[in-house]
Amino acid sequence: MSTLFQRIGIIGKIGDPSIAGTLNQLYAYLQNRGHTVMVDAESVKFLNPINVQSAAIEDLARHSDLIIAVGGDGTFLSASRAAADYEVPILGVNLGRLGFLVDISPEQLLSQLDAILAGHYKTEQRHLLITQIIRDDQVIHQQTAVNEVVVHRWVTPSMIEIVTSIDGVYLNTQRSDGLIVATPTGSTAYSLSAGGPILHPGLHALVLVPLNPHTLSNRPIVIDDNVEIEIRFSHTKQINAQVTCDHLEIPDVRCSDQIVIKKADKAITILHPEDHDFFHILRSKLNWSGGNPA
Repeated sequence: MSTLFQRIGIIGKIGDPSIAGTLNQLYAYLQNRGHTVMVDAESVKFLNPINVQSAAIEDLARHSDLIIAVGGDGTFLSASRAAADYEVPILGVNLGRLGFLVDISPEQLLSQLDAILAGHYKTEQRHLLITQIIRDDQVIHQQTAVNEVVVHRWVTPSMIEIVTSIDGVYLNTQRSDGLIVATPTGSTAYSLSAGGPILHPGLHALVLVPLNPHTLSNRPIVIDDNVEIEIRFSHTKQINAQVTCDHLEIPDVRCSDQIVIKKADKAITILHPEDHDFFHILRSKLNWSGGNPA
């Protein structure tokens, strides 16, 4: 019986029956190795065996030594938020399209798992962001983000005017469609689409990327991640804004609200195969030149 990562939780892409084949293969493999396996309550319906242990995603990490996310980066983000408080490592199986975070293909699943469960893997720490919405000096909402926090206009044709401070020091006021605050993990997601730079995941940094700024000289800026970012809105007119943490929406943000973003106390731990190479992933996923150097 394997003793490394004895209790394993599986989180699948919600509502997607195409994961059934990989999910059943993974479940049978882990069962045969003697692991205690628990599957998220939404994905358990895709499994053929009966009497499978299941739990809500939020509870899986409490009962697991390792979480395996089966799907795409979105599934991995959900698993990361669930695992963060319990410091449970996460492994990703890629059934999506790009998959910067989920780097094991279904074709290599069993061979890669053999090595990882035997202790042959790389670990990587990724930091998360905590966002608080403060109204009348009270925190009315708090959410965690792995990729990015986005403040953007909502149900309005007008730009919003955002006032940004870092550690209490005024940075700028910008009129734009919004602002992205991205971690190195999120620098290859929405931030990249908006013209932000790619940050190596080992950097202790954040990137602030304006969305369609009115002033073209307003460019992305990279800052240290041990800061507190405060965002307010100009009170020159009523605005409609929304804050999203990864794909989770915080609606009904008022012009008098204060948005505070800072690094979370706990990081997530990602497991990779021993041959994991960040630059190879960039070349592959972004269709960069894959030729060998001269």
